[in-house]
Amino acid sequence: MDVSEISNVVEEILDHLTSVIVGYRERSKLVLTALLANGHVLLEGVPGIAKTTMVRGVARLIGLRDAVMLEVNGIPYRGFTRIQFTPDLMPSDVTGSMVFNPATRDFEPRFGPVFSYLVLADEINRAVPRTQSALLEAMQERQVTIGGVTYPLELRDRGKFFFVLATQNPVEQEGTYPLPEAQLDRFLMRIVMDYPRTLETEKNIYRLHMYRLKEPIEDLEPVVEPRWVIEAQEVIARSVKVEEEALEYVTRLVRATRPSVFKPVAKYFELGASPRAGIALIRAAKAYAAVRGSGEAEIKDVDAVLFPVLNHRVLPNIERLVEEGVSGERHLTRYRVIKEGLSLVKKAVKQSSSLP
Repeated sequence: MDVSEISNVVEEILDHLTSVIVGYRERSKLVLTALLANGHVLLEGVPGIAKTTMVRGVARLIGLRDAVMLEVNGIPYRGFTRIQFTPDLMPSDVTGSMVFNPATRDFEPRFGPVFSYLVLADEINRAVPRTQSALLEAMQERQVTIGGVTYPLELRDRGKFFFVLATQNPVEQEGTYPLPEAQLDRFLMRIVMDYPRTLETEKNIYRLHMYRLKEPIEDLEPVVEPRWVIEAQEVIARSVKVEEEALEYVTRLVRATRPSVFKPVAKYFELGASPRAGIALIRAAKAYAAVRGSGEAEIKDVDAVLFPVLNHRVLPNIERLVEEGVSGERHLTRYRVIKEGLSLVKKAVKQSSSLP
């Protein structure tokens, strides 16, 4: 496998996905980019704009089923599971627990839905913090401990990856538990999904569903097998280069988001990005370069993934949020402030070589 083959397969997946989910091709491309970078994704948007449908479509196209697809040492791994997060969801409902077996008169592990290739954590901000933490720990460590025994969630030599796609609604905040900044950092990207942009796009959505009783994604057939994902991840990590110019650009960008380094950005950010954000930016840029068929990550690839990778890794200035919040669609205020701040940072880095 080479980079051009990866690009061709991704384009085929995108063509199938956007035939049933209209108007979100770039968002779909970012989801696949995060998957190929071996990261997790938080999809944020109001209800009814196909967040969950997109996840289910991706699962179908990469050959993931609801059934058990792999069993290793007695551990069953399902292809795709959906966890509906609610306030009464317990950590053991996600990871699993020890249960008593009357036949053997002993305790044995019952593996939770996190033992899957792809986990959809629906409305993650509706669960209590300790349940959120159980999933986020699994995301970071890619393993789970049940009854003192640690079980892997990723088995790369067996073609088993671990990919979490979480969703949350930024509007309905009653009875929710917003993810802390440190936990948001576990996601490679936060992808913001908004309303359809044009009248024609929205009409096409209605046309697609006009004469159907079931969801269009039910018609999707696999394009690749799950093992392809592992192979593509390995090729990208090993083969896609990052030239010195792009590395310099990433370093200066990340540093310039910090008010202590670049004072003008204090108008937009209270807290800048950490070195882990820079690592995530490089990984995402490499995967994005591979998706467009290039074996080298360039500055334009960094720019393409900059907002989804950094929008949850900087803390916006509260005074600026209040100023911007007087306009409509207040749930978008945070994104507007962060976009303005990142635009200032990009412009300053590209125009000046004197930034520290």
